[in-house]
Amino acid sequence: MAPTRVQVAIIGAGFAGLGAAMALRRARVQSVAVLERGATVGGTWRDNTYPGVACDVPSHLYGFAAHPNPAWSGVFARGDEIREYLEGVAVAEGILPELNTPMRSAAWDADAEVWRLDLGGAAPRILVADALVLACGRLTEPSIPDVPGLETFPGPLFHTARWDHSVDLTGARIGVVGTGASAVQLVPELARVADVTLFQRSPAWIVPREGHLYSEAERAGFAADPTVLSELRGDLYAEGERRFPSRSGDAAASAAARSVALEHLAAQVSDLELRAALTPDYAFGCKRVLLSDAFYPVLAAGAATLEASALSSVDGSTLVAASGRRHEADVLVLATGFASTQQPYAELVRGETVTLAEHWSGGMTAYASTVVPGFPNMFVLNGPNASLGHNSSVLMIEEQAAYLARTLARRRGVLRVRPDIEAAWTAEIDRAAASTPWIAGGCRNWYVDARTGRLTLLWPGTVDSFRARLSAADGSEFLPMLAERRAS
Repeated sequence: MAPTRVQVAIIGAGFAGLGAAMALRRARVQSVAVLERGATVGGTWRDNTYPGVACDVPSHLYGFAAHPNPAWSGVFARGDEIREYLEGVAVAEGILPELNTPMRSAAWDADAEVWRLDLGGAAPRILVADALVLACGRLTEPSIPDVPGLETFPGPLFHTARWDHSVDLTGARIGVVGTGASAVQLVPELARVADVTLFQRSPAWIVPREGHLYSEAERAGFAADPTVLSELRGDLYAEGERRFPSRSGDAAASAAARSVALEHLAAQVSDLELRAALTPDYAFGCKRVLLSDAFYPVLAAGAATLEASALSSVDGSTLVAASGRRHEADVLVLATGFASTQQPYAELVRGETVTLAEHWSGGMTAYASTVVPGFPNMFVLNGPNASLGHNSSVLMIEEQAAYLARTLARRRGVLRVRPDIEAAWTAEIDRAAASTPWIAGGCRNWYVDARTGRLTLLWPGTVDSFRARLSAADGSEFLPMLAERRAS
């Protein structure tokens, strides 16, 4: 049970929440409450348990620098491994989150200059905190498509992030909606046991995965010599940074990466009609680039059927495609992504005058992707423009957590972000993003806020550039007046 009053309340116990707690501990902030609505730590890796779930970032880069893991099973970790890794980090760090404790609301109390959190759980209560850290994740709330008749489907229907393991899929006719990262991992697994029809609104750019399992000797070598893991992490980091030009629109780099993807498709799909249906008509990098060696062969072999159009309606057990074709199904799986640009938690947080959702009505914004005007002593990790399309998002979380710890360590009074500096930061991001494939690439993606057309999820630069910007933040981003008065 957390105390009634703490210095810092952290909402969420995934990578961002644990990263924040670790950074604060190293900064000797003693009074920290980590609040988690789920039954365990792990965030998205707790929630996503669909067949084939795995990371598409190399495992030795997809972890905290302070907690290398020599036991990863392979180049790309399975989802259950990542959840177990996070559970192990929490234990090693002595982080004891309050589980099954959702934040019902958080409001800034101007008179007391604290945050008041209304908490759910077994014993609902008010928690008072000097500072609030929102580490709620960006891929937590499933996006359910507005498909006419969806409610009439008589069989099991669930989202990939809410997988129903009680359903026996053996021999079933399964409709899968979506061709993003989850579907590309899922379909080859389902095709082993079931009759799968995949509804594709638009195809993805897919490049070879080329992962392999580590041998016992390799894992033993990682465990015996920490410098080997450190050097590997450095190599993987540099490799990721080199991918940025191809994802962000550099002409030569994008053309080279596009050729790799097309060659991969041609090598695995010989049927010209099917190959054409699987060829994107938008710029490389506009959507998330996927990694798979198994997806194309399943479709090419006829082990799964590609419906090269979106699901337009549902009539009982009949799934009607935009093409007019009708498919019978016993089970319907939605691999339709998440509410990414409009975060549900924003409606629960009220600052000095408005809710965070109202402040973000034109798209998510934050100075340094972390602090927001009108929301004193509040930090958002893994939020506005803090994701990546070319490297590990854990790297960004670690930089934000370090910024959080430095800022709170030198805090004197209330930290109020200057509106002009957030506006300048946002304008800079808008300018940097304008010519990139994410904005101008001719696709619809989950990086861009549909209300305004602004890039609000991705950082339009390298990790190096993000690190440099946050390291250079010197406190001038905050209004000085009240802090100076209280210090004098």
